[in-house]
Amino acid sequence: MKALTWQGMRSVEVREVPDPVIVDPTDAIVRVTSTAICGSDLHLYNVLAPYLQPGDILGHEFMGVVEEVGSAVANIAVGDRVVVPFNISCGHCWMCDRGLFAQCETTQNRDQGKGGSLFGYTALYGSVPGGQAERVRVPHADFGPVKVPDGPADERFLFLSDILPTAWQGVTASGVQPGETLAVLGAGPVGLLAVSAAQHLGIEKVISVDLVPERLAAAAGRGARTVDMGSVTSVGDALRDLTDGRGPDAVVDAVGMEAHGNPVAGALISATARVPKPLARKAIETVGIDRLNALHTAIDAVRRGGCVSLSGVYGGSADPMPLMDMFDKAITMRMGQCNVRHWTDRLLEILCQEDDVLGVEALTTHRAGLDEAAEMYATFDARTDGCIKVVMKP
Repeated sequence: MKALTWQGMRSVEVREVPDPVIVDPTDAIVRVTSTAICGSDLHLYNVLAPYLQPGDILGHEFMGVVEEVGSAVANIAVGDRVVVPFNISCGHCWMCDRGLFAQCETTQNRDQGKGGSLFGYTALYGSVPGGQAERVRVPHADFGPVKVPDGPADERFLFLSDILPTAWQGVTASGVQPGETLAVLGAGPVGLLAVSAAQHLGIEKVISVDLVPERLAAAAGRGARTVDMGSVTSVGDALRDLTDGRGPDAVVDAVGMEAHGNPVAGALISATARVPKPLARKAIETVGIDRLNALHTAIDAVRRGGCVSLSGVYGGSADPMPLMDMFDKAITMRMGQCNVRHWTDRLLEILCQEDDVLGVEALTTHRAGLDEAAEMYATFDARTDGCIKVVMKP
């Protein structure tokens, strides 16, 4: 079969790889009908090379049709249309019983000191072949895959795999209430869905912050007030000016480790990714830093006693934090991988309404075949051609 493989820093190629097969009774084989490029995939493209090997199959946002199931899988059957959560969880361990599916103890990567395994996401999370491929072996298919109805286009359901529940969790974790103000840093796919999720939850006062005109326009189209960070001296001051001088009640950071700014940190990250893998891993795990502009902006902007909710991914081990300000302002911080299956039942119910109330179908700006994946990665990484979300058909 064909699959998109990582070959090196900013180098991905579609290659012929062996077809997946059933290994465990709880496995399924899914023929992929749609797969997306996620902002988190760009971390693999740019930053996390020390944890990848040439030939690793990427991708963790995908859906398709079940072609084969193991003997212990009864919840889905051959021919079912399913969307597959990016985190792999068993559904019955101590963590899963508490809804903490990203921390599943059955798939936990204890040798790396990390949580549950993820599709297509490095040796840190199990080196599980991902979904930017024609077919995928899905472990723990007795729990993970979500059956969706036939009829609507894939893009109505595809983002249940990651970015929609990630945005929903980010908003709910912020604790923002109707009548309060939420700022969303980043108007990429997760940020835009966070705007829609907040308004669906009754949060009418939403401010979106970005520097790409097309993304700001998309956020405004979803009902957010916008702040162009390229046209203000201080985002924090701009947000305070819009909130009676206090700052927003909560801030969702939908940007993460690859925020714009801090060229020194960017150079260090790039250099670390290019040294021999054992040295690079040691450096990342002991003195690794992120580009923290978005996080520090969130801490600066949020009102005293407010909450900062991190949906963007961070991976640094030695990130400097303004603890004096955080303590003095009595900030609450919530973060972590999305517990996708915790949210899918409720979100599927919303998505099955006649109207696309969360705007999931309007999110995709670029559609391509899998054979165009390398070009699409470069376009998405550069944020050119108005690219916000890429969906590929194998």
